[in-house]
Amino acid sequence: MSFDFPLSHSQLASLAAQFPTPFYLYDEAAIRSTVRYFYQSFSIFPKFREYFAVKALPNPYILKILESEGCGGDCSSLPELLLCEKSGITGRRIMFTSNDTPAQEFVQAARLGAIINLDDITHIDFLKEALGGTLPDTICFRYNPGPLKKGGNAIIGKPEEAKYGLTKPQMLEAYRRCKAEGVRHFGIHTMVASNELNPDFFADTARLVFELALEVQKECGVNIEFADLGGGVGIPYRAGQERVDLAYVAREIKKLYDALIVPAGLDPMEICLECGRPVTGPHGWLITRAIHTKSIYREYIGVDASMADLMRPGMYGAYHEITVSGKENEPKSCVYDVSGSLCENCDKFAIQRELPEIAVGDLLIIHDAGAHGRAMGFNYNGKLRAGEILLRSDGSFKEIRRRETVEDYFATLDFSGLDNFS
Repeated sequence: MSFDFPLSHSQLASLAAQFPTPFYLYDEAAIRSTVRYFYQSFSIFPKFREYFAVKALPNPYILKILESEGCGGDCSSLPELLLCEKSGITGRRIMFTSNDTPAQEFVQAARLGAIINLDDITHIDFLKEALGGTLPDTICFRYNPGPLKKGGNAIIGKPEEAKYGLTKPQMLEAYRRCKAEGVRHFGIHTMVASNELNPDFFADTARLVFELALEVQKECGVNIEFADLGGGVGIPYRAGQERVDLAYVAREIKKLYDALIVPAGLDPMEICLECGRPVTGPHGWLITRAIHTKSIYREYIGVDASMADLMRPGMYGAYHEITVSGKENEPKSCVYDVSGSLCENCDKFAIQRELPEIAVGDLLIIHDAGAHGRAMGFNYNGKLRAGEILLRSDGSFKEIRRRETVEDYFATLDFSGLDNFS
């Protein structure tokens, strides 16, 4: 795995002079290429839809790019629904996955004609009440297979320990109840992985979902029309790791589809994914500048980004490759902790990392930050979140989100009454 970057050192230096660091940079052409790879790989199915996980990179310019490539949006909040709407993604191109959802968010999802994917059996009555006494014409349920599905990691947890989804008995009861309520179209959903690199994991997930779809057909008299197999496709954050072969994944799932779905008369069943990380993750970088060096018990490089800009290393211990712009071919002769200015000791982008000798002023490129990067930013310690720059397919640059200002940080506060407050 090589950690490519689309700009030369001089191009990046010029960009950093125009847009002060830290900032995120995304590559439009690479994102489009990856989406097309998804659709080409799964073109062996009668119907396929990628619902991009909006939480991974909630920017309307990115969503507009994905919309133009045929993607839908996987949403789980009111702002995400509105982002999709403003980006031209509406109707059944939205998968709204409930997770302890407020009533007004169900109402908004229904207004947009989204597919509503319920996370718990009690949400049937909750949704019905929120929508004035009727259920949508189409409904979906999220399946938690519990110990039937092995695996899991620190991000999403083992299925039996996760808060998400319905058990198999609850799934059967849910379909029966909704059929009796007059719902006419049904889907099935699961999401049991995050950042998984084993391609066979996804075929095994499809097998569990397809087998349950057959059981629902037999026990409930309900034909499943679409199966959302979730996301969880990982990316190779470390050297030596391999990109998931989506064409192989699609072929293995197609074997199960032909063996289980077709004989049951459920063909054509639409196959759906809701990936975020593999679509934009490898095509986004956090650009930061070295502003301090420190020599105590370890050697430190202090940068102008912090965990508030990219929390994955501090939160999960996640690894992100770092290169020093202009020094890519220099020997990695130094060992550093690369740290930010947050008042937390976990605010480190790298720990004991071998890197070229770094001087104050050097630009550092933190790779594979295009998903769950800027989206997970926060304001603890009064940190102002980074802006976002898009490298267009024609080689031009567009600022698609400006850096936050102090005025933004204070926007929800009212200072006018402080003089008379005691």
